[in-house]
Amino acid sequence: MAIRPAPLVTLLLTLLTLLAPASASATDADPVGVWPLVPEPEVVRGFDPPDDPWGAGHRGVDLLGSPGQPVRSALPGTVRWAGVLAGRGVVVVDHHSTRTTYEPVEATVAVGTRVDAGDRIGRLSPVGSHCLPRACLHWGWIRGAEEYLDPLRLVGAGPVRLLPLWRGEPMPVPYARWVPPLMLWGVPAGRPAVAGPW
Repeated sequence: MAIRPAPLVTLLLTLLTLLAPASASATDADPVGVWPLVPEPEVVRGFDPPDDPWGAGHRGVDLLGSPGQPVRSALPGTVRWAGVLAGRGVVVVDHHSTRTTYEPVEATVAVGTRVDAGDRIGRLSPVGSHCLPRACLHWGWIRGAEEYLDPLRLVGAGPVRLLPLWRGEPMPVPYARWVPPLMLWGVPAGRPAVAGPW
């Protein structure tokens, strides 16, 4: 005789299956890339996206380099632009739904060239550097026409968010209780209980 689950258990299992969050697909995660400059460069200026498409901001990151240093593609893709724009050399590599941009670069690849992550695409040019008198590579990452992304996410160096950010909303009840911090030399130490506010 087969054992059949009680109707309530079956209903509960069905509800749990329906309400369980769908797991993120592999395409939702950031791709893993490589630094465009080797060795790992100093980030001179970080990502500061504009509030609107025409607003002020920094639509990429500036990486400290040296004139003539090889510039590499951060991800595999196809070169869509390799030439001069607004007086400085620019290389754009298309990665299907996103593209990476590199400037100022003297291109060593032609439009249509297929590149792998780490392949040389040019040399860092001092002409048009964002951080004169030093030479810097301005590295950008864009999705679609106008969605600027932090390219440091490609190399695991983007901003770290340990706690949820609630903006203008009350915090959920489990996070509202916290223990006063331990003070060492007048500075808070440790962390709030139950991941509460600091």
